[in-house]
Amino acid sequence: MGMALEEVAATKLTYEDYLLFPEDGRRHELIGGEHYVTPAPTTRHQRLLARLFRVLNEQVEKYTLGEVLFAPVDVVLSPEDVVQPDLIFLSNSRRQRLTAKNIQGAPDLVVEVISDASRRLDKKLKRALYSRYDVREYWLFDPELRIAEIYRRGGENHLVKVAEYEDTGELTSTLFPGLTLDLASLWPPELEGSA
Repeated sequence: MGMALEEVAATKLTYEDYLLFPEDGRRHELIGGEHYVTPAPTTRHQRLLARLFRVLNEQVEKYTLGEVLFAPVDVVLSPEDVVQPDLIFLSNSRRQRLTAKNIQGAPDLVVEVISDASRRLDKKLKRALYSRYDVREYWLFDPELRIAEIYRRGGENHLVKVAEYEDTGELTSTLFPGLTLDLASLWPPELEGSA
């Protein structure tokens, strides 16, 4: 019996296993065949995400740049790497990766809004994962600390940090020509009674 348990534990999960996970309001993801679960996002998280989606989607639709989507949507990077980023952008050149069920391959942009429960996952594991695949930009927003970190694909074909903003700043990206994001306008105001 002990041997069978060790073999099961050593087995990497795949997308077929992922499809059997419960729909319980939590985020289930696979990275390297390992199962990661984070709780449902906070209202602060969702408010920042809504503001960012509105700004990016308006620009993308105005200039017919591609498509912006937000979680939950499965991004299948490999059979053992299935994630649900908070927000993604697929340019027209990658739009064929969008299927009726999921995204097959890396988006141009992945955005994660960090929470206490997802900090290590987003800052380390997912950043390394997105660097291995062809994600062109990775944006991390921490609404609690009001910090934005911007990673872009560098000369050695890895995601490297190109900017970090605290509270304010103007974010630009070659993915969205002519767009300047005023970061101060994205941070949601504190709700009464929030810690």
